[in-house]
This record gives sequence, structure tokens and C-alpha cells, in this order.
Amino acid sequence: MTRADALAAVRNPLAFIAARWTPEPRTVQRAALAALVMSVVIVVTGGAVRLTGSGLGCPTWPKCTEDSINNTAEMGIHGYIEFGNRLLTYVLCAAVGWAIIAARSAKPYRRGLTRLGWTQFWVVMGNAILGGIVVLVGLNPYTVAAHFLLSSALIAVATVMWQRTREGDTEPRPLVGKAVQQLVWVLVAASVLLIAVGTVVTGAGPHAGDSSEVERMPLDWESVSKLHAVLAWIVVTLTFALWFVLKAVDAPKGPLARTRDLFLILLAQGAVGYVQYFTDLPEVLVGLHMFGSCLVWIATLRVLLSLRERPETALPELPAQQPDAVSASMAGPR
Repeated sequence: MTRADALAAVRNPLAFIAARWTPEPRTVQRAALAALVMSVVIVVTGGAVRLTGSGLGCPTWPKCTEDSINNTAEMGIHGYIEFGNRLLTYVLCAAVGWAIIAARSAKPYRRGLTRLGWTQFWVVMGNAILGGIVVLVGLNPYTVAAHFLLSSALIAVATVMWQRTREGDTEPRPLVGKAVQQLVWVLVAASVLLIAVGTVVTGAGPHAGDSSEVERMPLDWESVSKLHAVLAWIVVTLTFALWFVLKAVDAPKGPLARTRDLFLILLAQGAVGYVQYFTDLPEVLVGLHMFGSCLVWIATLRVLLSLRERPETALPELPAQQPDAVSASMAGPR
């Protein structure tokens, strides 16, 4: 590497890599999928921190203790769980960074795809800071709810990026009518409300996140849980209605398949929700329910994204040149 190359790498490392590497489309897709998977993993492990009472396993932030950046043996299992979850944030950053590098190096350059990668990066940074605030304020339930909602936003951006890696950059062409699109947007809005009320259930429920006295939302937990169940049934009903509407209008297979997937995930999630409610919220089922909420959100977004298509842009074929039309200067050896 020359000195000029080294300077170029320091000034703009992404451009330097992109000039020397062109990933296969499958590589870009896998990088985006890795970022999506890690965004779900960090939610599940964050839930494990709360459900094991390890939310204050590291009592301060950004260090684990006032004197140590990592946990110590004296802190016990809770310190290992909380610090382990913090380390997973670096794995998430690596996955998002890999998605950004792959998107930036793709040929032709796709600005929109790269911006989706950077959006994930800044959401991760914001959520890391918010996670630190959660610890510093002693697991205040409102900050915990905001932490989860920002994680849901990260999953949304990661899902869109994963979808966009399998599409072209042409203008989207709708596959269904406007009435169907509006029904899906109502479904998305209901799903957002379902997730938001779910965070309230968590904030008012018994799993505070630590064995010490932790503030809870001053709401009746059972009433909020029933509201959450009603919203879940609304989402299930909307999904069922959407499937029938898509069948009635003879919609393409893509939207039908994605709606079917969402319906099945909702049924499984509902079963887990009712079992955990009637068995006094065992930690394993609550964690499984959190994982299911991520799958519901991803499946809902996939339904929305399946309503249009962006065909790959085909490169125009160059007209074949006739031998007698080639000039003498072009006919010579190259």
C-alpha cells in the first residue's frame, strides 16, 4: 500500500474499501440479515437481564462499577448477565457496521441502502445512551419502555434494509389497490399500539428488573393486560380480514404468503400470552413472549413491504456492431 492509499483509507475508509471490493448481492443480503438477527437478539438478552433481576447487576454506566469497566466476581451472576448484555451491544455494532460496509461497496452504489445502514448505526448509539440512562435512574419504567420502543424502531429499519437488498432501486409499483393498502396501514398502526401497550404492561407488572425496590408505573396491571389482549385480538382480526380481502381481489402470492405468516405467528404469540397470564408470568414464557413480539413486528412490516415491488434495473444491451461499420482505428488490436 502506498502512502497515498494509506491517506485515502484514513480520510474515507468506506470509499477506500468500496473502490477495492465488490460484494456479491448475496453477501449484502446476508449482512443485512445479520444486522436484523442481532437487533432481535439484543432485545431477547435485554429481556433476560430484566427477568433474572440483573438490571442493576452493573450499578453504574458507562463503567460497570465506579472502579471497573467490567464486572467483578464479587458481583455474582447478576453482574455477569448485565455486563454480558452490554458486550453484545458491540456485536450488534459489528453486525450493523458489516451491513454498512457491504451496502457501501455494492455496485452500482446504492445511496438509499447505505443510508438505511447508517440509520441503524445511529439508532444503536442512541439506544446505548438510553440504556445507560436506564441504569443511572434505577430502572425507571418509563425509560425502560422507551428503551424497548427504540429497539423496535431498530428492528423496523433493519427489516426494511433486508428487504431492500433483495430489490432494485426503481420506483415501487403497487401490487394491490389503495383500499387494501389503507387496511394494511391500519394493521401496522394497531400493531404499534399493541407493542406500546405491551411496554406499559411490563412497566406495571411484577418483573421490575432487579431484586431491589424499583419504581413501577402506577397502573392496575390486570386492567392494562386485558387492554393488551383486546388490542391483540384486533390485530388478529385485521390480519384475518386482510387475508380474505387479498383472496377476494386475487392478489399476488407475495402479500398472501406474508399475511399467512403473520397470522400464524400471531396465533402462537397469543397462545404464549394466555399461558403466561394464567400461570403467574413464569420468566421463561415472558422471555418467549418478548421474542414473539419481535417476530410479530417483523412479520407485520413484511406484509406492508410485500404490497409493492421494485424490479431489478436491467442494464441496456449495447447494439451489435457490424464489421464494415467499425473504423480502422477501432478495428486494430487492443
